[in-house]
Amino acid sequence: MSFVTDAKIVIEALEAYYRQSISREKPVIDQPALERLVTDLELAASVKAGGLSGQRLSQFIGKYLSSTTRLHHPAYLAHQVAVPHPSGALGSLIDGFTNNPMSIYEMGPGAAGIEYFVVNWLLERVGWGPAPLNPRDAGSQEYGGGVLTHGGSLANLTALVAARSRLVPGIWQEGNPPDLALLAPAECHYSIGRAAGILGIGRRGIYPLDVDEQGRILPDRLPAAERRLRADGRRAIALVANACSTPVGIYDPLQEIGEFCHERNIWFHVDGAHGASALLSKQHRHLLRGVELADSLTWDAHKLMRTPNLCAALLVRDHRTLDHAFEQEASYLFHEKDQPGFDFIHRQMECTKAGLGLRLFLVLAALGERGLAEYIEHQFQVTMEAYAYIQGLPDFECAVRPQSNILCFRFQGNDELQLRVRSGLIARGNFYLSTTVFQGRRYLRAVFMNPETSLEDIKGLIHEIRSLAAKG
Repeated sequence: MSFVTDAKIVIEALEAYYRQSISREKPVIDQPALERLVTDLELAASVKAGGLSGQRLSQFIGKYLSSTTRLHHPAYLAHQVAVPHPSGALGSLIDGFTNNPMSIYEMGPGAAGIEYFVVNWLLERVGWGPAPLNPRDAGSQEYGGGVLTHGGSLANLTALVAARSRLVPGIWQEGNPPDLALLAPAECHYSIGRAAGILGIGRRGIYPLDVDEQGRILPDRLPAAERRLRADGRRAIALVANACSTPVGIYDPLQEIGEFCHERNIWFHVDGAHGASALLSKQHRHLLRGVELADSLTWDAHKLMRTPNLCAALLVRDHRTLDHAFEQEASYLFHEKDQPGFDFIHRQMECTKAGLGLRLFLVLAALGERGLAEYIEHQFQVTMEAYAYIQGLPDFECAVRPQSNILCFRFQGNDELQLRVRSGLIARGNFYLSTTVFQGRRYLRAVFMNPETSLEDIKGLIHEIRSLAAKG
């Protein structure tokens, strides 16, 4: 094997792929039938023959890249997935080659050290105290903690495990008591409901919080929600708030919610998987006013921080709540030993984990704090420009005034028309966006992730939507 030769083939193919994507030379999305795709890629033949290298590798990479959804294309508007910075992609390559499963320090000192640094950097952005570089010197000092996970869903689950362990300290020996519940708005991410199922609470154990017409939690209704829960003989593991909501990108009033939770001694978890990155911008940080009152925060770098999948952070205000969240025994891992660093394994679901911090660190080091803040501010600004334009059109309407880089709108007509329009857009391949149901109505949903997307792209999108609608 010639690693350098094959790596050059791959890098050159990716560079051409980027040029074709950003110039709109190729469609943003193309979905061949699965059977055709497997056949065209000649997967079975390659597995049987082996030796996929050189010219054969070049041909395979070309076919593979042609079958991908092009996030670098300016018409990519579908989902909350980062358009990765090239430096972050290099981090994924380095981690894949070194393959250090850094859950314990001795299996990846560099990866663990970078994760420790990145977690501290994020904690400081929230307003929580960073961990000392030598935890043994901390004494009784209070400080935050955290861990990087493979996705925000896993981060949310980890937060709720920590909340449950605080409420029921003996749960790992005795099991779940039958009276546990969650407080959360209906607009929370589906991973919260999934976590409730995994934790043995079930969907019936989620008590919905009253919200306004934009899906924002109403703080003055929180006491009534807690009374309903207590009247049923339940205890709240946590109250979950959005920063921001997945469907339309609206932020909950964290300050008021945090004060309520503090008064009632309820764990306050903020799902900031998408919107916590506003903390990096002085212009938009106010959207998360009060986040420092939370007990835990989910923050995905693979959304608004240009970081390749997957890289999410679960941060806690008090490191001890996370350090005591899991109680297991594994003699080959947990034992007295010389420890020059820090083991993350006691803070996470995964036993083996990739060096996620490297890909985020390389993005931070390439763009700098100011560069990343400018990217976020630009995405929010383009979203507002698109909102102002679409809201002024007589045959379109927007769901809400956006607070982030998510914009939901619909063409005049019924819900079925919105789905037909989206299907038509995907079939043509010139634009790719998603849909959502909000307040009982179906909306087209655009997420402005690509720094190259402009108002001119949105004008082209509107023209194409009208064309599709006219054709029925």
